[in-house]
Amino acid sequence: MNIKLKLTIVSFLQLFVWGAWLTTLASYGFGFKQWSGAEFGIVFSTLGLGSIIMPPISGIIADKYLNLEKLYGIHHILYGVILLFLPAIDSPSTFFWVLLIGMMFYMPTLSLSNSLSYAVLKKFNFNVIKDYPPIRVWGTIGFIVAMWCTNIFSNVNPPFSFGIGIGKTIASITNMPVECNQFYIASFFAFALGIFSFTLPKIEPTKDESTNKTLSQIFGLDAFKLFKQSKMAMFFVFSMFLGAALQLTNMYGETYIHDFKNVPEYANTFVVKSANIVLSISQISETIFILAIPFFLRRYGIKKVMLFSLIAWVFRFGFFAYGDPIGSLWMIIMSNIVYGLAFDFFNISGSLFVETTTDSKIRSSAQGLFMMMTNGFGAILGSLGSGFLIDTYFTTPEGKDWHNIWLTFAIYALIITVAFAVLFKHKHDPKDVEAFNH
Repeated sequence: MNIKLKLTIVSFLQLFVWGAWLTTLASYGFGFKQWSGAEFGIVFSTLGLGSIIMPPISGIIADKYLNLEKLYGIHHILYGVILLFLPAIDSPSTFFWVLLIGMMFYMPTLSLSNSLSYAVLKKFNFNVIKDYPPIRVWGTIGFIVAMWCTNIFSNVNPPFSFGIGIGKTIASITNMPVECNQFYIASFFAFALGIFSFTLPKIEPTKDESTNKTLSQIFGLDAFKLFKQSKMAMFFVFSMFLGAALQLTNMYGETYIHDFKNVPEYANTFVVKSANIVLSISQISETIFILAIPFFLRRYGIKKVMLFSLIAWVFRFGFFAYGDPIGSLWMIIMSNIVYGLAFDFFNISGSLFVETTTDSKIRSSAQGLFMMMTNGFGAILGSLGSGFLIDTYFTTPEGKDWHNIWLTFAIYALIITVAFAVLFKHKHDPKDVEAFNH
């Protein structure tokens, strides 16, 4: 099989096995399992904990002991095993510990998949800058397809009739309710990806100086000295706050739309039946906005591009606050469209900011710290903080007050936007764009 085709399959399945359950976990927890907001927040914090704990350990193993493609495959097989246990668990505390183990296997693969693709492309003398982006975009497509599959095959009232038969067939085989199908779908393809990984070219452990790093360097602790610089400290703090914002839409977007079923005039609309399909517009938008980043960077510079992202988060939450499946459907659609700008512009320009403002000796650690602040500490802040707020202020016997929930999140994003504009000092340098292009 063509090497680039193999890597494309890996990229597609990498996010498919995550997207199959990530955006529907809230509906599963709130609706099917009847967990509280605080309980769900604790469960969702496993993504952040997994992002902090396991990636450095996996890096050590790949550097010193095991072929990268084998380690990658083993991670996915073990992740697939853990997913099989989730449907039988009712207790949120037990679910937390089991999912945490699953996330400790899965979260490192987000970076391992990049490293694997880079190494294979270089081994076969491909141009990484030219050939990797068309491969990586299939990861986002995989996430979109997974969301559609879950909506169609894990829904008691799917938008397309053929989904009922297939969904019930899976449920009968597993002897579990149809709502649990999402975990079985993800598990099956995680096993497939894990096995497929063993067919990839061998990427043996490196013997260079990276294997002799101190524990401080391995865990990215050297990069923490960047907090002594006010600009870098400010950047990392805002990265954490934005990481929290990202988790809010991953956590609650699907269940927000799904809860419109409690309003009779909305109950049978396509939007309510197809919440995950509607939300997949966000990922489609993401693939488009990422292509616009070079233009915006050249014209406006890194700080303004990041500021555009923050403003987009305000609109993301604000549109959700005032949207509905009929009269204001356009607001829900627009919320999903601006998500692409909100997500891509900060993550890409933020990574570029780190790349162009840190010493080469700690650059990798600094990038790891950036990811730790967004996907690690930011995810935990968003998960636990939002769960507490929703339970305390926005939950009644009639249900959740989604209008004020999203409005509160919009105000949160607006405060961060204003603070960032005032406090974060960075002058545009055209060399930053050159670094992006090369």
